[in-house]
Amino acid sequence: MAYEIEIGDRTLASEELMTLLTQYNMMPQFLREILIDRAIAQITCTREEISTASQHFFKQHQISNSTEHEAWLKHYNLNHKQFQALITRKLRIEKFQQETWGNKLESYFLHRKPRLDRVIYSLIRTQELGIANELYFRILAGEQTFAEVAREYSTGPEANTNGIVGPVDLESLHPGLAKQLQVSQPGQLWRPIPFGEFFVIIRLEKLLPAQLDKFMQQRLLKELFESWLQEQIHQLSDRDKAWMMVTRKQPQEKSSNAA
Repeated sequence: MAYEIEIGDRTLASEELMTLLTQYNMMPQFLREILIDRAIAQITCTREEISTASQHFFKQHQISNSTEHEAWLKHYNLNHKQFQALITRKLRIEKFQQETWGNKLESYFLHRKPRLDRVIYSLIRTQELGIANELYFRILAGEQTFAEVAREYSTGPEANTNGIVGPVDLESLHPGLAKQLQVSQPGQLWRPIPFGEFFVIIRLEKLLPAQLDKFMQQRLLKELFESWLQEQIHQLSDRDKAWMMVTRKQPQEKSSNAA
């Protein structure tokens, strides 16, 4: 059914939408959402959940009565069933994630844990190996503290924090640096190590083991969901894959920066 939508002083006909999706490079997101809708099509919500979602939506959009609600639906060409799908979509996605991967979270967490642990560490970086060695021996001999050397000599932003970096997930670090910190003991000072264009001196201050708490569960469910979604995208037709840039996607290179 053809319809029109007014945005400011512009009136858009329904047949223009595909053109605009393409023109504004929104087709990848559109296809992604279609795949998600297909996955959650059979996920339902209780009356209480729908009611709560409705109240939240009305408050957010300042809709105070049924007349305003009907006017809103008419403006966006939605019926009540479509409106219900809209306001419960986030919850249904969460339910889909829980139903699909909830019983696998513990084993997935244990598999991922070495990279999910967080660390607080001290860092000094310089591009000169000779300077790095001299600074290392100053700290080792107690001539200067790590913080003093970092403030004076480090060439990265850690100079502004006394050399302290973190807390940060190990997986967000350069693989070599993460590996070095994984085998470190708190307080252990390492000789200068080459990382990209820098030589770095590092010291682990504190290891913060990851916990499978509510926040971590949500993070891992989203991670598994995104991985699944990428698999669905790879099953699209070649024409649709082109929109999603699947055929042109190159493996992401890790940064050579130390932090």
